[in-house]
Amino acid sequence: MIRARRICVTAVAVLVALAGSPGPAQAERSHESGLLSATGGSPLPPGWRIDGEGGARELVWRAPKAVPMGDARVEFRTGDRLLGVPKPARDGRTFRLALGETRPKQLTGLQVTAAGRRLDAAADDSHRSGSRGARMPAQASANGVDPGKPGSYRTVTGEYDLDPVRLPGFDTSVEMTAEVVAPRGATGSRPLALFLHGRHDTCYKPGSEDDVTGDWPCADGYQPIPSYLGYLRDQQLLASQGYVTVSISANGINAQDWEAEDGGAQARSSLVRQHLARWADWAAHRSSAPAVVREAAKADLSHVLLVGHSRGGEGVNRATMDSLYPPPAAEDGYRGPVRWKVRGTVLIGPTIFGQNPVADVPSVTLLPGCDGDVSDLQGEDFVDGTRGISRGTALHSAVYMVGANHNYFNSEWTPGEAVAPARDDFGTDPEQPDPVCTPGAATRLTAAQQHKAGATYIAAAARLFLAGDDRVRPLLDGSGKRAPSADPARVLTHAVGGRRSGGFLPDGGARVTGARLCSAIDPDPAVACLDPEALGSSPHFASWETEQETGRSAVDLKWSQPGTAARITPAKPLSLRGSQKLALRVFVPPNTTGTKFDVSVTDSSNRRVRLGSVQVDGLPGSANTASYWAQELRVPLSAATRAGLDLRHVKSLELTPRSQSGRAWLMDAWGWAPGTLAVKAAALPRVDVGRTIVKEGDSGTRTYRIPVEISGHGSGQVRVYVLDPDSGRAENRLVTVRSGSDAIDVPVEVKGDTVYGDDAEHDIAVKAVHNAVVGKHRGGLTVENDDPEPVITLSPVADRVTEGETLTWRLSVDAPTAVDIWQPARVLPATEGAELSTKDVDPQWLKDWSGDVPDPERPLSDAHLWVWLNIPPGSTSVDFVVPTVRDQVAEPTESMRLALTDNNAEPLPDRPVLTGTALDKP
Repeated sequence: MIRARRICVTAVAVLVALAGSPGPAQAERSHESGLLSATGGSPLPPGWRIDGEGGARELVWRAPKAVPMGDARVEFRTGDRLLGVPKPARDGRTFRLALGETRPKQLTGLQVTAAGRRLDAAADDSHRSGSRGARMPAQASANGVDPGKPGSYRTVTGEYDLDPVRLPGFDTSVEMTAEVVAPRGATGSRPLALFLHGRHDTCYKPGSEDDVTGDWPCADGYQPIPSYLGYLRDQQLLASQGYVTVSISANGINAQDWEAEDGGAQARSSLVRQHLARWADWAAHRSSAPAVVREAAKADLSHVLLVGHSRGGEGVNRATMDSLYPPPAAEDGYRGPVRWKVRGTVLIGPTIFGQNPVADVPSVTLLPGCDGDVSDLQGEDFVDGTRGISRGTALHSAVYMVGANHNYFNSEWTPGEAVAPARDDFGTDPEQPDPVCTPGAATRLTAAQQHKAGATYIAAAARLFLAGDDRVRPLLDGSGKRAPSADPARVLTHAVGGRRSGGFLPDGGARVTGARLCSAIDPDPAVACLDPEALGSSPHFASWETEQETGRSAVDLKWSQPGTAARITPAKPLSLRGSQKLALRVFVPPNTTGTKFDVSVTDSSNRRVRLGSVQVDGLPGSANTASYWAQELRVPLSAATRAGLDLRHVKSLELTPRSQSGRAWLMDAWGWAPGTLAVKAAALPRVDVGRTIVKEGDSGTRTYRIPVEISGHGSGQVRVYVLDPDSGRAENRLVTVRSGSDAIDVPVEVKGDTVYGDDAEHDIAVKAVHNAVVGKHRGGLTVENDDPEPVITLSPVADRVTEGETLTWRLSVDAPTAVDIWQPARVLPATEGAELSTKDVDPQWLKDWSGDVPDPERPLSDAHLWVWLNIPPGSTSVDFVVPTVRDQVAEPTESMRLALTDNNAEPLPDRPVLTGTALDKP
């Protein structure tokens, strides 16, 4: 069996391609040789192997037990480098990734991660904080309006089940099933809130404790898991307050999204818009609506709130984008008119693989402090990622809920409430309980407490975005108010947008003195904002597609005595005119207390004014939480006004530590005023990266271009990263894009040959920088090998020797290849006469190949000798040698049998089994 392929492909580097100058860069072609055994001699960790069918080389990891189906993307990494997203097998344990041009020797430091959490190793407890270190944040004062209180409307509840729809890229149709909860008897049209659940198991066997699958449709004897019914309490609260609600099922997408390059974001968007289109039809023609819709209040499609949990969060974000900036028709599962207006989104523990939030539609993102699924809290990018993108008037709020996990926002994912098997996604180790998130800890919420708090903040978003009630804004925008209905949950918030102005941002040419300008994503610890050995992680620094990013920075302050100011000077002075306060987003290490700063500003005339002081305590955190999260701290600007400071031209911001020692990070600072502004989406260009698949060909050189569609209106800027297929490193450049242009022009030269090799993927990733949106953020050119597999044979070289000599077989291919060829072979029991034993071969050889020792003496076939032989690129053979040892014992003639095998160590039925014989020394 063949284990590797390679194609000779030349990718034109991004800086050359985008600048328009020639100069293709040749891919590295090294020729290391070596042997890979299944055990002791393997460069791969336990549980890993190189595998493949039909010549397609794959890296395979098999987990010791099933990995629960969740929303975080399972990723293979080598250190900080993302190798790719593997495809899961139906057993829930096996994950496969096509390796392309990655060489086995490059597979060092292999890791399996999901949202930054290791799946292939236990958590590192060496930095775990003690339980006394986790402190519950102080309870905030109550807000004047509590959106968690039920309203006065009676409600109607029911389901509709329409014909399934076909979505691009999916073989199986997707259901159009939904649960409606709406006010009964309400006059006029009422705003519509649509809920979309996340990625979860799709089917279960009634009566079983853990028999769940990811199939669709469900097999005989199994029932669908009704994830869409998990938000009934949230729907009932909203319906009692006068909102029409609908929660839609997406099991058909969950069962197939592993095939989608974007994790199913576009498919979920299509499904959401398919349902909205039906509601628009029913609003216009009530008689055509399902019974429950006719019974409910009429929906007002000009006021829509989209609520998405986990991958559903990314899905409703894409649906919002697609409603404003249409996607490429070939990728879209809804091509009708947009007859609705999305006024806001609520994103619950969301994924955002593309880091492509919609800047001009308000949002609230719930971040669960004990999320064990999307554990890096990457949804913070729905706030951070909107800065500088567009007009900046839409409010984007992050709501950090201490002690909440991922699953309990959905009752159908909650043990004791769900009809199907369910679990606490955070998990717990009885021998090393987490001080923050173990059930029963003072900082951990129960399922009922969490769900009630979640419903309250969903209702707050509805009231602000749909009803325009500014009285609930202090619950969402960092003002430090609480909703009593959410008690006893401790909830902290921060925000960007709204009526904020100015903006001290570490990016964009800011100069920093007295502190360090650091990078959110960088493999160099001296450059990165957060040390890899730090306790836990930061949602602000969640990883994306590359091991290094440009334009994601923070200010890192570290001091051993008070008094040394950190100064941030933007590229040009900022205006804080019209603002009441300066709002800073700052985080400190978890579990720390009493960090204090003086805050000062200086205008263009060098007048400096101390505005006041702020104090911040760290969030409860452990090695397993993403608790390096920025809190919003505000100081009045009244001192600057009294001193005659020119707030129209503020040139620098200073933070002066007043605590004895400490560490802090500044994300940004803004002029703040109460209220929100009318939001209108800007006309922007949209970028979508496609994928083209081509054959290598037998001769000549052809140039292809990575398909990129730029649609929409106007011009903007994006950053394009071209990923090297060998090293995974990326080169990047800022590119100005305009609708219909070919501004992102990345050519790839493909050289045809007749040498067997790898498929190769030449990918780019794109991120919006200013006045642009990005839909499908990653794609590229896949070059398929079209040469036949070489024929592999195993033949004897020296198969009859005297003890003390070496048995030798030769693994050969009929023609050289451009890649490593890996073929497993196994020592089988002898069928006749005596078998060579573990003491008849060199002990070091035995240890190298099987990890075993000679004692106790036993047949060689019992020593787990299943080995992988490697023929390096350009070679046609490799020898497998078995050094025998001479002893003083008179023995009969002994033998061993060797066979080529499949991936499961089973001998290939169409290949001979070879025998080697060792004669006793006369």
